[in-house]
Amino acid sequence: MADDADKPARDYRETVFLPDTPFPMRAGLPVKEPEILARWAKLDLYNTIRAERQAAGAPLFVLHDGPPYANGAIHIGHALQKTLKDFVVRSRFAMGFDVDYVPGWDCHGLPIEWKIEEELRGQGRRKDEVSKAEFRERCREYAAKWIDVQREGFKRLGVVGDWENRYATMDYSSEAAIVAEFHKFVTSGQLYRGSKPVMWSPVERTALADAEVEYADVNSPTIWVKFPVVEGSEAARGASIVIWTTTPWTIPANRAISYNNDIAYGVYLVEAMEEGLEFEPWAKAGDKLIVADKLADDVFKTAKIAKTRRIETFDPQGVTAEHPLAGLDSYYQFAVPLLDGDHVTDDAGTGFVHTAPGHGADDYLVWLAHGHREIPETVDPDGAYYDHVALFAGLKVLETEGKKVGKFGPANGAVQEKLIEAGRLLARGRVEHSYPHSWRSKAPVIYRNTPQWFIRMDEPIEDKVHDGKTLRETALNAIEATTFYPAGGKNRIRAMVESRPDWLISRQRAWGAPLAMFVDKETNQPLVDADLNKRIVDLIAAEGADAWFTRPVSDFLGEHDPERFEKVEDILDVWFDSGSTHAFTLENRAHTRWPADLYLEGSDQHRGWFQSSLLESSGTRGRAPYDAILTHGFTMDENGEKMSKSKGNTVDPEVVIRESGAEIIRLWASMIDYSDDSRIGKTILATTTDAYRKLRNTVRYLLGALAGFEASERVALEDMPPLERFILHRLHELDGQVRAAYDGYLFQDVSRPITEFCQVELSQLFFDIRRDALYCDQPSALRRRAARTVMDAVFERLTVWLSPLIPFTMEEAWTTRFPDAPSNCLRVFPETPAAWANPAEAERWAKIQSVTSVVTGALEVERREKRMGAALEAAPVVHIADPELLAAFKGLDAAELFRTSQATLVAGEGPASAFRLAETPGVAVEPIKADGKKCARSWRILPEVGSDPRYPELSLRDAEAVAAWDAERA
Repeated sequence: MADDADKPARDYRETVFLPDTPFPMRAGLPVKEPEILARWAKLDLYNTIRAERQAAGAPLFVLHDGPPYANGAIHIGHALQKTLKDFVVRSRFAMGFDVDYVPGWDCHGLPIEWKIEEELRGQGRRKDEVSKAEFRERCREYAAKWIDVQREGFKRLGVVGDWENRYATMDYSSEAAIVAEFHKFVTSGQLYRGSKPVMWSPVERTALADAEVEYADVNSPTIWVKFPVVEGSEAARGASIVIWTTTPWTIPANRAISYNNDIAYGVYLVEAMEEGLEFEPWAKAGDKLIVADKLADDVFKTAKIAKTRRIETFDPQGVTAEHPLAGLDSYYQFAVPLLDGDHVTDDAGTGFVHTAPGHGADDYLVWLAHGHREIPETVDPDGAYYDHVALFAGLKVLETEGKKVGKFGPANGAVQEKLIEAGRLLARGRVEHSYPHSWRSKAPVIYRNTPQWFIRMDEPIEDKVHDGKTLRETALNAIEATTFYPAGGKNRIRAMVESRPDWLISRQRAWGAPLAMFVDKETNQPLVDADLNKRIVDLIAAEGADAWFTRPVSDFLGEHDPERFEKVEDILDVWFDSGSTHAFTLENRAHTRWPADLYLEGSDQHRGWFQSSLLESSGTRGRAPYDAILTHGFTMDENGEKMSKSKGNTVDPEVVIRESGAEIIRLWASMIDYSDDSRIGKTILATTTDAYRKLRNTVRYLLGALAGFEASERVALEDMPPLERFILHRLHELDGQVRAAYDGYLFQDVSRPITEFCQVELSQLFFDIRRDALYCDQPSALRRRAARTVMDAVFERLTVWLSPLIPFTMEEAWTTRFPDAPSNCLRVFPETPAAWANPAEAERWAKIQSVTSVVTGALEVERREKRMGAALEAAPVVHIADPELLAAFKGLDAAELFRTSQATLVAGEGPASAFRLAETPGVAVEPIKADGKKCARSWRILPEVGSDPRYPELSLRDAEAVAAWDAERA
């Protein structure tokens, strides 16, 4: 009976204005997002936004899409990059721009060729048994399949763009445009054919550009080889110059030895060998060896030489040596001159550099610098010695078939054995060092002399575009005119362009856009003919690049004699393809412009797409095809390690989307510093999900609190209570921050401040303080109307500020409140009145919150010691010594601010027993229990409860609210 007596006579829950919204707490994003995507598709969202912006005369913003490669499902790196691009597109739309963004794909190149070759092998067919037309068609079908897969993956992430008019480098129109761009280089004289050592992949059977090469550590054989001196000083006669190399297979291609005039060399007589060895060393007492003085001890230690005597200083000038294999075959019986070169150092080795001009860049240059022109051809396209190479014909440097593909072949071992037979090997060992590998196949590459087509970097171009400047100068000027995000990208790409060699653009493969030109057999020069070029481009536009390989030459040459001209069968470097995309995506299309406002890719594209686009455009138009470049880092696992399927540390975006939704990936991307490498994994995604939940709950609370809100409720700024003025001030601050952050592509500076605002100023302050007023005040009460007015302003801004980052959730929130309104994605940032700025109010609330933290601390102690329960049981006495701090509470209800039933503010230090916090001096709190009865509706404990005879269980405020509620329903 006693329990029944404690129960209120009436259940007042129905009179409380609790939040009411169908917006669920649990997002269910994997189900909800596809529904929203379907609505956007029905709306034709991207084109609808563009049409609205164009009708309004909005300024144009162009983001040109760097083409991903069409050969697999999307990975987390794709997801990061495409999401960042979507942040740009959506934020520019929200800032009032008309945004042109056409997604594209890179389709030509080796990885697809390998896949098709693999399929053919599975059918028992070799590539050379298949016509080039069939092979290319299979490549085209393969790329088309993956374009469809990737496109759906990107769309599932919520990426908006002109998907229906996507571009692909394998489209006929694209191939024609690429060839037309190539012809511009031919016509302007920037193209030439040169025979020089280039990075060559025997596995891929093609030349590689610098951008296609990466370096990895390998364990290589290293040898010290003796070259007998045949012409030199008397002391040097009978001596041998010692060279050191990590590529024994290049010894048959040796034509010279390089030295440096700044290095001191000596002739050393071997007087004794080490004793007690388990093998017989190749050196012996009486040998005379020539090495750099600085490196002599290291060389002799390696050769197991115990004692030497320096006979004399050695002057390399005018000295000639003999090839170390000369005694085994007449093929090697030629003079080996000594050539001075700046590339020679005495940091390691012997101070002499074995020089094979067909297999090294420095070797080639020093050979030419001394007047030599003939470059020996030693190794064929398969990485095997040509038949004319004595002793080693047919032996492979690298294996190109079978299980050992990409491994070093027998050439290194065979050369060493022949050097031993000739008595010219001094010592050998192994060394781990950095070695070039193909970026795509991961197989080692070699330098190999082969005729290739290059674009000149350093020859002045006399036309209107360049006005006598070189391509390098034009490109460097273009870099200076470009804005970089982050700024350090400028120095990175500038250093690469300053030092890069001529652009190698030819590849000896089948799947790509061709170097569609003819070469005069007599002059070896390209045939320059505008009518010819037009015929070529027109046929490719109609039939694709296949026309170049399948049609007879007469279809192109017209009146030119086919016997005089050679058709070039090479294809273009795929970087030339992608570097030309601006030409057919930004030019000759409606509602866009050239150059683009922004290119956005990973930081590795400083050597890739950014640079090839820069060089292509600089060579044809005299400037970059972009005004700004934005770069992001790589995605790593949670430990900062590179992701690898073999390690099992990858994050599959499709799995994340299926389990948690695309919004989680998008929010993660918005919260990281994308300019650096970014970590992602289960723990990080769980943290992101928690942050998402807090944002969602904020929006949900706003929706619930705003149920039934009408314009007639609005309260003017001048009538707002101080708390509402403070929140409006924070909205004004955030408006400036958000706009500046989006303008500078600093998405982290959008998501993090907004998240903090939602958690701190809204949830912990505004919502917490105003919860009582929202639930219990009469609908007509100023305090309640003011709070809802401000909440409406918050909702209006949050839903559009966050729309570029988490568009699914903001769309769901907007349509929940306004089901008949147009898509949230069509909105622009609302203007925020300057009158909302109120620094004085912000300063005031900083003081209030510092005092509140002490009160909260005192009540937590009481709760922990079980002397008190909820904060509404308290009536703290708060002593404030600082007059300015005390003045901050003027005109405010301290109990409301402290979330207690009652509160008393007292000037002064307070008793020694009061609770204090060291970080808030001059504030002391006595946690007194509230006196009075508990209101059955608001749960506040007040002496006034029971004063209204109509509602003896309620406070006066609640009694008036219920009376009004009852009267409305009478």
